Amino acid sequence: MTAPRIACLAAGLATAAAAVTGPLAGAAHHDFTAHMTGHLLLGMIAPLLLVLAAPVTMVLRALPVGAARRLTRFLNSRPVRMVTHPVPAAALNAGGLWLLYTTGLHHAIGSHPAVHFHVLASGYLFTAAVIGVDPAPHRPGHPVRAAALIGFLAAHAVLAKHLYGHPPPGVPMDEARAGAELMYYGGDLADLVLIVVFCHQWYRAAGARWRLPAELRTAGTTAERHNGW
Repeated sequence: MTAPRIACLAAGLATAAAAVTGPLAGAAHHDFTAHMTGHLLLGMIAPLLLVLAAPVTMVLRALPVGAARRLTRFLNSRPVRMVTHPVPAAALNAGGLWLLYTTGLHHAIGSHPAVHFHVLASGYLFTAAVIGVDPAPHRPGHPVRAAALIGFLAAHAVLAKHLYGHPPPGVPMDEARAGAELMYYGGDLADLVLIVVFCHQWYRAAGARWRLPAELRTAGTTAERHNGW
């Protein structure tokens, strides 16, 4: 367990806590801009920090051997493999946001703990599917992850622009526009970090592959799955 990973874990937990407790959470009940700030912290920044902490690796090392094996079997199960694939994870993340903000759900349950859990969980699953540093033997190659990342970025940006002109039910136009701008530009900053980490991982994987002997380079399975941070 390295110091950078411990720092990422602590920062991720603190970011998630700041989004759902304290003054920001209180203001989010009646201020759409505060709500959107919480969305960025809980759905984008906290997941990024938590994923870089490699929490699954931490848990597996801390568990007894038997419990670690059971957890490994669960993580390799078909349902888990399905939701951790980049394409379903991107659809779950972006689709949940579209459903929340373009229907009456935000007005009805926008600050419900279940919504907070979904935003954090879907953000974590998507981020882990794209740049996860925990071992994942079934994680697809970088081209598939790049396509899922581009699709999510487009869906998130289009949603922000949609909210600028079409506020969620019960949200005043001026608040909607301020929140939409924060979602668009603040999301871009978080996405930039995600893209940089992803490109760095792809570059390292490509370099590791070309350093292999020719016969192993052709197969490429080991190098393609290398996702070190």
